[in-house]
Amino acid sequence: MDTAHPTAGWEQLGNRFYRKIQLYTQVFDQDLDLDNYIVAGAPYGGAIALYRDEDKLVAFQPTRASKPGIDIYSCAGKLIRRINWDQGSIKGLGWSEDEKLLVVTADGTVRCYYDLQGEFTQFSLGNGADEAGVTSCRFYAHGLVALLSSNALVSVSSYDEPRPKLLAAPPEGHVYSWNLVPPAYTLSRSVEVLLSINQTIYVSDATDCEDRFLDIGPFTHIAVSPNGKYSALYTATGKAHVITSDFQTRLSEHDSKSKIPPKYLEWCGNDAVVIAWEDEVHLVGPNGALARFYYDSGRVHLVPDYDGVRVIANDTCDFLQKVPDVTEQVFRLGADSAASILLDAVEQLEMQSPKADDNIQLIRPNLVEAVDTCVNAAGHEFSVHWQKQLLKAASFGKSVLDIYNSDDFVDMCETLRVLNAVRFFEIGLPLSYEQYQRLSPSGLIARLLHRHEYLLALRIAGYLRLPTDKIYVHWASAKVRLGSDADDAICRKIVEKLSGKPGISFEAIARAAYDEGRGRLATELLNHEPRAGRQVPLLLSMEEDELALDKAIESGDTDLIYFVLHQLKRKLPLAAFFRAINSRPTATALVESSARQGDGETREDTALLKDLYYQDDRRIDGAAVFVREALSQPETRTASDKLALAAKLLADNTKEHAFELGALKEATTLLRMQEAFDRDLTDTFTGLSVNQTMFKLIRLGYHGRAKKIQSEFKVPEKVAWWIRLQALVAKRDWNELEEIARQRKSPIGWVPFFNQILQAGNPRLAEEFIPKCTGLPPGQTVTMYERCGRPVKAATEAVRIKDAEAWSRLLEAAGRGTSEGREIERLGLGVFKK
Repeated sequence: MDTAHPTAGWEQLGNRFYRKIQLYTQVFDQDLDLDNYIVAGAPYGGAIALYRDEDKLVAFQPTRASKPGIDIYSCAGKLIRRINWDQGSIKGLGWSEDEKLLVVTADGTVRCYYDLQGEFTQFSLGNGADEAGVTSCRFYAHGLVALLSSNALVSVSSYDEPRPKLLAAPPEGHVYSWNLVPPAYTLSRSVEVLLSINQTIYVSDATDCEDRFLDIGPFTHIAVSPNGKYSALYTATGKAHVITSDFQTRLSEHDSKSKIPPKYLEWCGNDAVVIAWEDEVHLVGPNGALARFYYDSGRVHLVPDYDGVRVIANDTCDFLQKVPDVTEQVFRLGADSAASILLDAVEQLEMQSPKADDNIQLIRPNLVEAVDTCVNAAGHEFSVHWQKQLLKAASFGKSVLDIYNSDDFVDMCETLRVLNAVRFFEIGLPLSYEQYQRLSPSGLIARLLHRHEYLLALRIAGYLRLPTDKIYVHWASAKVRLGSDADDAICRKIVEKLSGKPGISFEAIARAAYDEGRGRLATELLNHEPRAGRQVPLLLSMEEDELALDKAIESGDTDLIYFVLHQLKRKLPLAAFFRAINSRPTATALVESSARQGDGETREDTALLKDLYYQDDRRIDGAAVFVREALSQPETRTASDKLALAAKLLADNTKEHAFELGALKEATTLLRMQEAFDRDLTDTFTGLSVNQTMFKLIRLGYHGRAKKIQSEFKVPEKVAWWIRLQALVAKRDWNELEEIARQRKSPIGWVPFFNQILQAGNPRLAEEFIPKCTGLPPGQTVTMYERCGRPVKAATEAVRIKDAEAWSRLLEAAGRGTSEGREIERLGLGVFKK
């Protein structure tokens, strides 16, 4: 346990303090010479990638692998994975914010290793990278920029959806060094690249490349602060300059007096710059303040982080950072803050000294602030001993207070328990408190999953009350990829482990099995996926077409069934598609419904229906498709041909389909007759029914042709009279109607003539039909004469049938003083008045 006072590792730079914290010792084997390796570290205490520097000759070592490869270590020196490499010269090695390893080759190929286990996606930078060649790369949180030998700059803003784009071209000339400002910190929201060419710096973004007109170059190193506000420039003469990123203000200058160029120039937070040579590290603060650190274990490498710098050497991993304000308030020598006195009070309490109470009374007015400061300072400590001391002090202080909200104290205890667990050397994630806040608990769990630390991930998730379904799914996916047991055993073990766990996606596990080439295991796992919408797409991609269709039908989701049917129709031959649906009535019904949807069927839908009905020997349905086609044809000849095809389908069984064949024969005859009418007469008849055709012929005056239609299609006499009546009324052929009125009999009676003619506005002619109407209810003729505007005749009829009420109503309506009224009164005088 590290019980040394925290200030033991502090260095003062101006009015601020910096500290070097030893995270791990005995990191790498002694026979691993870091001088021969390119080292890249992931942010937030992440993994470290080592790749042998191709520009250096290395003596043969029998104990080390002779084939080139990328070794991924934890910060504690634990080998996580070795990736064999045979893809050519590496020109860029870096990490994304979410710990994806990016490897860029000279020909512009980029591999993105997303899980620390060798799984990768790949894309090309394009834009001439394969011809010009990549010389170097710089990486930021979720993107990269590659410098080509032609000085062209290719930017990728997202690894998930890579779309390489050229930035504005810098001028020709040797690029001594370069770096970038991430898009999050630029006004243009585009990545900006700083390039040292000649004596000055050029800034290139998506649209322009501008000269910043410096005259102190060239610069062998360029570094940009984590917040993007400042840039550090190192000249060949050994001077380090710090300026604002807009190049308007020079802030400080430091002369290292070294003729040997450093290996690294990095920022330590946003306030100091770290310069590293082979075994010497300079920490340069504001106004040129300097602290030196020496390493006797060989070459050191720097890995910058958001709030500090990790120093990697063979036998140690250190962390340089500015001492947090709360830590300085508590521990700085001579500090008289309330928090410092509270920490002293708890130490006095442990020694059972009465001075403990005196200290508490001294800071009583500021006790809440002191407790909060101790809680925060505990979070920034790496030493478990001092974490406990600070939390003891906070606990002592809040016990004295009458009212104190302990939420922050409890949260900090939980956070420190998590941080200490992942900082343990077997895990090797030395997160600082600030890094943990930026990474988030879910981000930390994702990193543990990449390392296959499932038990710790589950414990942390349970402790922090986070969902655990992704952890179980990741474990199961790794199990199917790496497990050597039989498929049945693996499936049984996974189901036993995950049964009853909420939110488990067996589809994701099955997909991992399928990607690994274990199709049978994938199918077995999918049977345990409760959501059909998750099962079906994977089954289709696995070529399990009929099983996918069955699962979709079982779900009862019509949209899902349609989706499967669409996929099957697109990928299978038509005969195979019909075989798949014929034994599934639901699928067949949906195929028919889909083909008939809308205002009209497309040619493709019609062909599909014909093939389906032919395959099933459904002749009536197949003939119906031809009939619908015939009805939509603009030309009579084409329509007749379609009807003939429909008849041909039914011709094999004339007894069973006698009615349908007769109807098709009549429809064909009608079409041919209408074609003749269209040719000979002045109007169009195609598309009309038999009744409509007769109606139109009569209205146009072609009574003989109408009779021919009636005879040909055996139109009943009653129907023919109705059509004739409606056509003559529509034509207003009153003479013809008068001729009909002279006839003795009508198959439809005479009331329809009265009603139709009266509605057409000819009451005089309608009146002639009233005497011919027989079998009417009592009083109906009175109403009919009244509707024709003949009140006197209506009264005469009322007197005839002795309807006093109707006679009285007619008299009142006409008025007793009018001539019609007197006539009505006279008619009823001897009948209704005594």
